Amino acid sequence: MTDNNVPVIDVRHADKHFGKLHVLRDISLSVNRGEVVVIIGPSGSGKSTLCRTINRLETIDSGEILIEGVPIPPEGKKLAAMRSRIGMVFQSFNLFAHMTILENVVAAPRSVLRRNKKEAREEALRLLERVGVADQKDKVPAQLSGGQQQRAAIARALAMRPKAMLFDEPTSALDPEMIGEVLTVMTELAADGMTMLIVTHEMNFARRVADRIVFMDEGAIVEENTPKEFFECPRSRRARDFLSSLRDR
Repeated sequence: MTDNNVPVIDVRHADKHFGKLHVLRDISLSVNRGEVVVIIGPSGSGKSTLCRTINRLETIDSGEILIEGVPIPPEGKKLAAMRSRIGMVFQSFNLFAHMTILENVVAAPRSVLRRNKKEAREEALRLLERVGVADQKDKVPAQLSGGQQQRAAIARALAMRPKAMLFDEPTSALDPEMIGEVLTVMTELAADGMTMLIVTHEMNFARRVADRIVFMDEGAIVEENTPKEFFECPRSRRARDFLSSLRDR
């Protein structure tokens, strides 16, 4: 039985260095069940690193990260099991090039969750339909557009029935006309109540979909607020400068 009062993701006083570079500075952030938290900020502010530490693709030097109240295990089967509960969608789509789209979506549920072939295939087809690429199921990734590949990557993450989804700038590698189709899928996931932590440069999307905006700069969380409050009256000078620079483009 899951306690709905326990955050799905709970980062406590996380610090991270790459050599002498202090990329995460005392980060504390929680994401509650059904909440959509969007992280924004200038390039190099630590947004993607934070996202990757939550799935332990990067380790932290100090602090703690909990998933549904349980600290992330350091390694082994327990880490793999916890990772399977947190879906992740990357900037580059990371699909297996030699597999069809359907095979990409079926692979992890079969190998990790031990679902039977028929059940895994039926769910994969349902998810590919949901993200609008069911008609591409028998093609390999190179035959799809970037937007189609990213939507397939979202379906692949959803096939694990995750407790939460992490999106690390999922539209940054896409042509402008493809960005909208991926954001539409993400908007629908948010409307369905999926717990989501999203790193993005898409400000209109952030304003529309987020329950909470987290603004990072130089490895630290500078400001947290509702989209309305953040975009209309940011509290910090750094956030005001950042938003002003976007308007000037």
